[in-house]
Amino acid sequence: MTDTHIKPALIDVSRLEATLQQFADDRDWNQFHSPKNLAMALTGEVGELVEIFQWMTEEQSKLVAEDPKTARGVRDELADVLLYLVRLSSVLGVDLNEAVTVKLSANALKYPEGDATPKR
Repeated sequence: MTDTHIKPALIDVSRLEATLQQFADDRDWNQFHSPKNLAMALTGEVGELVEIFQWMTEEQSKLVAEDPKTARGVRDELADVLLYLVRLSSVLGVDLNEAVTVKLSANALKYPEGDATPKR
């Protein structure tokens, strides 16, 4: 007997991809959404996220999403990173669920359970 059980997707960004495509279409932004430009914009947003954590202690960084002075900024920058990442994957035709599933499997082999030492 074969296993016909299909695993559910870890992530499904299809609705977000469609929403971002419509957003770009409505503004005639597709002309600017080359992979290079999107990767550069993604990097900029990651930089803005990192800037929030600059000079914080480890303990302060753990509370960043709860601190009224930083919570909104963290949420906004995380959203920006996700939006650019999903848009980039869409433009490149990369199935993020498949990419994540394969990468998690590779990481499980590279970093076995109970071994906290990274393999180089």
